[in-house]
Amino acid sequence: MSAQKDWIDIKEGEGYPLQQFVLPSHYKEDLESVMIPYGLIRDRVGKLAHDIAQNSTKPLVACCVLKGAHVFFAHLMEDLKKLRRPNGESIPLSFEFIKVKSYINEQSTGDVKISLSEEDMQGFKGKDLLIVEDIIDTGNTMVALIKKLKNYEPASIRVVSLLLKKTPHSNGYIPDYVGFSIPDLFVVGYALDYNENFRDLDHICVINEHGKAHYAV
Repeated sequence: MSAQKDWIDIKEGEGYPLQQFVLPSHYKEDLESVMIPYGLIRDRVGKLAHDIAQNSTKPLVACCVLKGAHVFFAHLMEDLKKLRRPNGESIPLSFEFIKVKSYINEQSTGDVKISLSEEDMQGFKGKDLLIVEDIIDTGNTMVALIKKLKNYEPASIRVVSLLLKKTPHSNGYIPDYVGFSIPDLFVVGYALDYNENFRDLDHICVINEHGKAHYAV
């Protein structure tokens, strides 16, 4: 179960027309709508940082899941560095970066590939890990990652995900901290990609069929 149950729930059909936002012109034909504006994302990231700080008692090893979480990670760490634990102390932070790949086009391949050195993983023993992910879809990738990391005996593993997709394909996994729960749609932006495209889009948007076809591999 999640330690936090007050995430923002975005329902089917909610969103904003594209013409209400400044968007990169090279994506003008590839998007359906803006699901989460950049300003709302940043405010929500600040609240997640606050919740993490309130639950922090030891130094944190913050592990960024690349590439999609790198912007979320940067903003979350920026906010965490300004915060204090309940006892008034700042939070010692160290960083690691994990590359995980399981998607081609909009489908999970079921083949989870994790790029992390043996030396790095051995260094996790006895430490509190905070895994920073962009989106939890089926949950299979995160479950596989946690299983792998537990072999190296960290003191604890907590996961914060900006997005949690409401999909019938979910294995039931829920992170410790969630920014937004979203409908079962493929979203891009805020560094979430579709075959390495759309990472330069600030807002989180729904990709349309033209965009899927345009950037398919």
